[in-house]
Amino acid sequence: MDGEAQSPRGSNPEADDQTVEIDPSSTVLDLTSFQLHDLNSVELSPSLTELDLTANRLSSLDPRIAHLSNLKKLSLRQNLIDDAAIEPFSRWDSISGLQELVLRDNKLKKIPDPGIFKSLLVFDVSFNEITSLHGLSKASNTLKELYVSKNEVTKIEEIDHLYQLQILELGSNRLRVMENMGNFTSLQELWMGRNRIKVVNLCGLKCIKKLSLQSNRLTSMKGFEECVALEELYLSHNGIAKMEGLSTLANLHVLDVSSNKLTSVDDIQNLTQLEDLWLNDNQIESLKGVAEAVISSREKLTTIYLENNPCAKSTNYTAFLREFFPNIEQIDSNVFA
Repeated sequence: MDGEAQSPRGSNPEADDQTVEIDPSSTVLDLTSFQLHDLNSVELSPSLTELDLTANRLSSLDPRIAHLSNLKKLSLRQNLIDDAAIEPFSRWDSISGLQELVLRDNKLKKIPDPGIFKSLLVFDVSFNEITSLHGLSKASNTLKELYVSKNEVTKIEEIDHLYQLQILELGSNRLRVMENMGNFTSLQELWMGRNRIKVVNLCGLKCIKKLSLQSNRLTSMKGFEECVALEELYLSHNGIAKMEGLSTLANLHVLDVSSNKLTSVDDIQNLTQLEDLWLNDNQIESLKGVAEAVISSREKLTTIYLENNPCAKSTNYTAFLREFFPNIEQIDSNVFA
């Protein structure tokens, strides 16, 4: 899950440290892909509210940033910033009003001290080499979006005070246990794919709308029963042999249980809002059984994937599904008009 939007405005891959001409009256400065090694050629207006330095070659922070007292959004995504380079941040009180800080795709080995940012809403340290969430205990409880994917984190800790979190991304780490999330009563999106989780434990959270646990070590689907607001559930590439715990998820629109060990389709008769169903790469035998399981969502379903199952080898496979589902738009790789 990508944490922040990128703007192509001002992009110039061939600039390579040339003098940068900007509008001095603008409060937004986008220097994405200018290949800058430093900001010596750039005038930083004190009125700046947004500064985007994505995809450059910066290995240190220009000290002038410390005086941008109106700054609300700062992106240093895809640079060469390491722990030593980011350390001065914790003393730059003039930019304590920052609301969005993006340090994605750098060379960080630990969480930078976010303590001075009392109004921080978005914090992104994904795609680094961070091994622990130590330091996040200092993060403001105003935080609504936290992205720590593609690191080396082994434990969920020091974030239980972030009760306003709406999006939490911890995918592609080394997590084995879902824990310390009981306070996240406002959480709407949880992305924990590509970890080592064996058991679902959502701590009774009921507001989640999007949940990904794909590419983990799950063998059971139990644990989702209380997530009644869930709209999208991604569980592909696990070791699940039985579909269960889904009957209460009446708001589910997308269900992905592809690449598991399923032999039949069960417990989804109540999912009347289901639109996308991914069942490919399992061991499902009966095509008729699939049709019976999704009879209640027949009118809503527009996409169904069943390829690489025994039932998909039937000679009337596509014709049967096309006839049974009047609104189907896509069956496996085939798109229907």
